[in-house]
Amino acid sequence: VYKASYDLLLLVYEFSNPLSRDYKYTIGERLKSETLDLLLLIFKSSTADDKNKKAFILEAIDKIELIRLLLRVLKDLKQLSLKRYAQISILTENISKQLTGWKKSLK
Repeated sequence: VYKASYDLLLLVYEFSNPLSRDYKYTIGERLKSETLDLLLLIFKSSTADDKNKKAFILEAIDKIELIRLLLRVLKDLKQLSLKRYAQISILTENISKQLTGWKKSLK
């Protein structure tokens, strides 16, 4: 899940540069920040003890949902092509499934 999240972060930085100025410094910066936070939460989850691991995973699941929402807003505002949105959606879905599986394995 760490690798997939890292790949997502790289994609977010790659497509955020050509965003319209109106969205680059609002939604774009928020998206970068949330994606970086997601990566840090996954790192913390992998190094935490079992007691704290679940809390980090739950927070990471919330982050991936927020990231999905921000990506959808960018797509609806015509800042992301359908092709790019589909590519990123597959990646976010993969991360979400891995996090959910990780959460279930802790029960």
